[in-house]
Amino acid sequence: MHTRAAVLYEMEKSTPYAESKPLVIEELQLDDPGPGEVLVELAGAGLCHSDLSTIDGSRPRVMPMVMGHEASGIVREVGPGVHDLQPDDHVVFSFVPLCGHCIPCATGRPALCEPGAKANTAGTLLSGHRPFRNAAGEEIYHHLGVAAFSEYTVVAQESLIKIDSQLPLSTATLFGCAVMTGVGAVVITAKVEPGSSVAVFGLGGVGLSTIMGARAAGAEAIFAVDLLPEKLELAAQVGATHLINAGKEDPVMLLKDLMQGVDYTFESVGNEQVLQQAYAATKRGGTTVTIGLPHPAKMFSIPAVSLVAEERTIKGSYMGSAVPRRDLPRFIAMYQAGLLPVDKLLSRTIQLDEINSAFDNLATGAAVRQVITFEK
Repeated sequence: MHTRAAVLYEMEKSTPYAESKPLVIEELQLDDPGPGEVLVELAGAGLCHSDLSTIDGSRPRVMPMVMGHEASGIVREVGPGVHDLQPDDHVVFSFVPLCGHCIPCATGRPALCEPGAKANTAGTLLSGHRPFRNAAGEEIYHHLGVAAFSEYTVVAQESLIKIDSQLPLSTATLFGCAVMTGVGAVVITAKVEPGSSVAVFGLGGVGLSTIMGARAAGAEAIFAVDLLPEKLELAAQVGATHLINAGKEDPVMLLKDLMQGVDYTFESVGNEQVLQQAYAATKRGGTTVTIGLPHPAKMFSIPAVSLVAEERTIKGSYMGSAVPRRDLPRFIAMYQAGLLPVDKLLSRTIQLDEINSAFDNLATGAAVRQVITFEK
């Protein structure tokens, strides 16, 4: 079959992207689903900083590639050997395909799935299959096993989680990355306790989801840290109790003065200098969780003695340390119970043809989450 998709042929094009057009909208040939694979019609695809970091070259990937990893859709066809999904099921994508058999999967840490990471690095499905081809017959790589910026995609069954069909698919889209990563970092990675204090550095979709997770976990003091007043205002709407404009105040000094540091800090910018700030803002015995993805060459340093003498902890959190088939349904249930105001993350819906200018909005901070809707 044929599908319209956004293909990245070249990283590091100049901004504004509305002019340089790094993402090329074109018609691709899409293979039928093979063994263990599923054809999905996309309903929504979110624009995330992880996509932007590939476009700007800070997280290099193999090229050319159909981009996009945060998405929801409807199953249209299943390949041989697929038993848990059937046509018309509503699904959210996991951006790590979970083999279920490697040591991380078997020990409850599927975000670290070894075959999944290998396939994602190679830009293929778990089987090694690349189902997209362009008009010249060139095989196109697959972003994180999803390739969401396309009307249709073929993915491994291990990349899909069946969800409640009553949940609006535009909302469901946000659970595939922003909510799973941010809320998961709070309740799974850090295990934030009721009555504790939390600071979140960086208020994109993931950072705001972290604020929501901290509120749902019962944190008493929730500090939101960012440079943009409009994002701080949004943080207040989703659960922050204190707002810190890092362009006007030193968040480390302020948190030390107010609280002698906080119990938990979360860094969701992907910047090593912000990570150092987050670490410095924790109190003795505190935990720093890093969620953002910095450039692979970047390093950060801390006073080594503080890890022992102050019993500090630094933890990484990828995909919110979630087990998607276990955790996405419960996060959706929390949303349906009014505990997670996920709808506030959605800045606007766009069409596929608007994608380059939409990434300009993301890069400048003018939008939190923009979702492509694939209306026929």
